[in-house]
Amino acid sequence: MTDLPAEDAKIITLARAARARTGATAGAALRDTDGRTYSAAAVTLPSLSLTAVRLVVAVAASSGAPGLEAVATDDQPSEDDLRAIRDLGGSGIPVIVVDRRGQVEATLRT
Repeated sequence: MTDLPAEDAKIITLARAARARTGATAGAALRDTDGRTYSAAAVTLPSLSLTAVRLVVAVAASSGAPGLEAVATDDQPSEDDLRAIRDLGGSGIPVIVVDRRGQVEATLRT
């Protein structure tokens, strides 16, 4: 993570911490266009199942985020995850995918 801008390293750390804190299968974090950060872990309940990416987008949207600058996740995002990011942030939002150690595996764009 040393080659990344500090703001991106921060959301990677938040994504990994969300997963670790809850023992979930995945974590995600994002930075909105005001510089605020949000994090979430995947949720699997009998009546509700959300990926970490979709949940963090929902948290940002419900908090009034005006747009997105970047997203980080420690799980491979699905097409539905990318659509949710695009719904709030538009096209071209970087999605940083990391492994469980926090090493960048890929940077996708919506």
